[in-house]
Amino acid sequence: MAKPISLGVNIDHVATLRNARGGGHPDPLTVAKALVGTGMDGITIHLREDRRHIRDADAEAICAWAGKPVNFEMAATEEMVAIAMRLRPHGCCVVPEKRAEITTEGGLDVVNNRATLKPAIARLKEAGIRVSLFVDPEAAQVEASAEIGAEVVELHTGAYANGKRGELERLRRAAELTAKVGLECHAGHGLTFANVSPIAAFPEVVELNIGHFLMGEALLIGLPAAIAEMKRLMIEARVYLKS
Repeated sequence: MAKPISLGVNIDHVATLRNARGGGHPDPLTVAKALVGTGMDGITIHLREDRRHIRDADAEAICAWAGKPVNFEMAATEEMVAIAMRLRPHGCCVVPEKRAEITTEGGLDVVNNRATLKPAIARLKEAGIRVSLFVDPEAAQVEASAEIGAEVVELHTGAYANGKRGELERLRRAAELTAKVGLECHAGHGLTFANVSPIAAFPEVVELNIGHFLMGEALLIGLPAAIAEMKRLMIEARVYLKS
């Protein structure tokens, strides 16, 4: 029988909207609380080094609320590891981060950054935090993630979402490999109503993290409705997997 699939909703751009004008509205925590019961299974926030959207106070409030599991995206810096160990979210997803980028542009190079990533992972795990690494769908990166102690990988679906030829097959092979090396498999980046179903149909994928598209759709149909429709499509894609 296929495993259930969860939807993590990234609310970074609630903070982006707030910060565009200043003040306290809209408040990410208030939005997170309002999404309980919509099909959202967890909250994702990315505390960037430049604090361009989510701020420290947001992260503290959301992690303290814990009404749903919190997925704390972060760079593998000493500052961010210390913050995560203090806030104790359910999970941390370590992502590459460049100050000039608009959004995360690719996966971590785990193979060539083992020396930095391995001790950070160990410290987070000691604090009781589940550790995920955001990686491109490459066998070497998936295998290295398992070797240095990660429990989860989140496959970067951005190239697939942008229509790159052959990318769905690469993702399928990477998802299959996660099961072989003992990693839980998540996926995300650029997923929409139009392209989510093939990814949700992979039996190894147990969580999708989606944000920007849902925030855009919220302008048309409302955020609860957008989340409910995304969750419906995800579940529908897995129906044929049931035995």
